[in-house]
Amino acid sequence: MLDFFAKVVAISSSGALAPGPLSAATAAIGVQRGWRGGFMVSVGHLVVEAPIVFLIGFFVSLATIEVLMRPLAALGGGMLVFFGYLTIRSALNREESKTKTNFSPFLTGVFLTAFNPFFIAWWFSVGSVLIANSILLFGTFGIVFLLISHVWIDFAWLSLISYFTSLKGAMEKFHWAILIFLGILVILFGVDYLCFALLNTHFL
Repeated sequence: MLDFFAKVVAISSSGALAPGPLSAATAAIGVQRGWRGGFMVSVGHLVVEAPIVFLIGFFVSLATIEVLMRPLAALGGGMLVFFGYLTIRSALNREESKTKTNFSPFLTGVFLTAFNPFFIAWWFSVGSVLIANSILLFGTFGIVFLLISHVWIDFAWLSLISYFTSLKGAMEKFHWAILIFLGILVILFGVDYLCFALLNTHFL
């Protein structure tokens, strides 16, 4: 069991810790909401991720995701561009941004997971192998064990990101610049998704 746990952690970390739209959005949320923002993003992420893992384990074929990839990319790209715009607007309007931004960390986790075709494709490819192995080793319980072995990384990583971007002192000095940078980064990820959806190519 420990061997399989270590295998899941090693493989999952390659995806979870890689820079991406969810990490960038979480960093932007963390500037004003602290580690709790990242934690709630992780909860939203889990709400989408858990059903996907169980569906792959019991019902779904690889062909399904191939049909959905580009529509998901279009929806996700639009969501990212809008999120980036809200982040930059919050940074530029300093009076407004003294309060918490009006987008929900939980819903951010839900939407940026549900409309991220590359996250879903990971589970249908690399993740499906882990799911098959978990069922062979531990039966139905194996899927639950796999999910637990994987999901703690998301919670730890996203909470850590949002904590560090919330730090005072030198970080606070560049508060608005950080928000603008993260907003632009999120928009670039959104444009990349839209390029994939419309042109079947990548901007980044």
